Amino acid sequence: MDNGEERTPDLTTLQQKVEYMVEKTFPGEKISGRVFADLVKERGGSLSHSYFSNILAGKVTNPSEEILKALGLGFGVDWRFFKDESEVVDDVVAGLQFLAKRRTGEISGLAGRGLDDDGLDPELLQFVLSLLEDNKESKDDRGGKDGRAGGTEAAPADSRGSRRPR
Repeated sequence: MDNGEERTPDLTTLQQKVEYMVEKTFPGEKISGRVFADLVKERGGSLSHSYFSNILAGKVTNPSEEILKALGLGFGVDWRFFKDESEVVDDVVAGLQFLAKRRTGEISGLAGRGLDDDGLDPELLQFVLSLLEDNKESKDDRGGKDGRAGGTEAAPADSRGSRRPR
């Protein structure tokens, strides 16, 4: 996109979801069916390399729940991401976008209050990402950086997404 904003990809088919996860989980790498099958096995699941290759080729469109769980193990995400009309697709995409921004230094820290064992809920994560985009747009409008070193640090938020002033 021209403004640098990362849009949510169209992830409706199993093939699209797996291709997206390969791209985000193994950036810049060519992952073979054998390597992925071995990774799934190491994590306690079972998936044949040829079946994984067939998924990537779009030849498999309606796998069993066991196969979906194996994909989830291999990619380290909730297996329901791979289900048709999954409700967790946006959650997984937001989480991956957040991690990518953390890796590139766009996010240098985040503080949360009232979080449970599940961590940030998807709405809060989406809120943090929107804050980063707003901050980036306002910097672009001013024609440069805000003078601080390092990446953007999001204001501390509670579990409802309310920001506290710094």
